[in-house]
Amino acid sequence: MTFVLIHGGSHGSWCWDKVRPLLEEQGFAVITPDLPMEDAERGVNEWADVVVDDLNAVTGDVVLVGHSLSGLALPVVATRRPVARMIFLGAMVPRPGTSYYEYLATPEGAGAVTMPFDRVVLDDLGRTVVPETVAREVFYADCAEPGIVRALDRLVPSAPAAFLEPCPIAAWPSVESSYVLMTEDRAVDPAWSRRVCVERLGIAPIELPGSHSPFLSRPDELVKVLVGLV
Repeated sequence: MTFVLIHGGSHGSWCWDKVRPLLEEQGFAVITPDLPMEDAERGVNEWADVVVDDLNAVTGDVVLVGHSLSGLALPVVATRRPVARMIFLGAMVPRPGTSYYEYLATPEGAGAVTMPFDRVVLDDLGRTVVPETVAREVFYADCAEPGIVRALDRLVPSAPAAFLEPCPIAAWPSVESSYVLMTEDRAVDPAWSRRVCVERLGIAPIELPGSHSPFLSRPDELVKVLVGLV
């Protein structure tokens, strides 16, 4: 079995550095693609291209784990190649044919994203740059200082294309889904996560304590959950 660990906005494959070896120790193969989220010209279709390309030589069951913004890519990948399960980790859940910006204006989507956009910065390409003070508060509230410092040095801008373009699938794939939420998440509202699990995914969420980045703050607990799901 292969776990595909997909990072969220502003991050990269480095965010799984504590999780990957723990899964490998238990005999799982692990792939950690780097998505071009900072590229203003590339959206969810291109993110899915990267994941599918990385899976070209993989046989056996594949489990997709998408953190935060990369949740928008999970069902797109799952329509392009067989996967055993999609695991949304404090992640956005797209609606086929609808842009996420439009979805946020619906009753179901209202309040889903709680990132304080009035406190972030837009660069010349319209990409979101998360200041250190906001990253510490929203991404890493329960993380140890050495890990926060390393993460802050690696954050990149996040382009808006994935929010503005329609979700590029016509229907939700017939794949088992799981959702793991963090009860003190300040980037994706836990109340919304619970609601979308019931109203869209038809499942009960798994709840972890802590904030948005369990791969840094509690990797052992996260791995236990991931392995338990498969």
